[in-house]
Amino acid sequence: MKITALTPTTQALRELGQRLAGVRKQHGLTQQQLAATAGVGVATLRRIEDGKDGRLGSWVRLLTALQLDVALDELLPEEIRSPLAEVKGARGRRSQQKPSPSAGEPGFVWGDQRG
Repeated sequence: MKITALTPTTQALRELGQRLAGVRKQHGLTQQQLAATAGVGVATLRRIEDGKDGRLGSWVRLLTALQLDVALDELLPEEIRSPLAEVKGARGRRSQQKPSPSAGEPGFVWGDQRG
């Protein structure tokens, strides 16, 4: 299931919990092993995998233990790119790249003025 802005929080937590359980199983870890490696309680891990609310600190520990800490940086990047700023920057670059008309040449010519 894809998580979108329209996904209810409870459903998103359930999906993330299922994904976490899947990754844990791919690593060949039991809940007890992952909880011990991450430094969280087994009950906390069970709650998170069941889609119940979990503390962000627990998620960070679990993702780090699963060597998925790179996902944390992608979750909220240090530098957030603004599509609007990128468009404005592209417009500025384009207008700077236009050659200016040389002396004696008109800057704009209407279609019916072309010879």
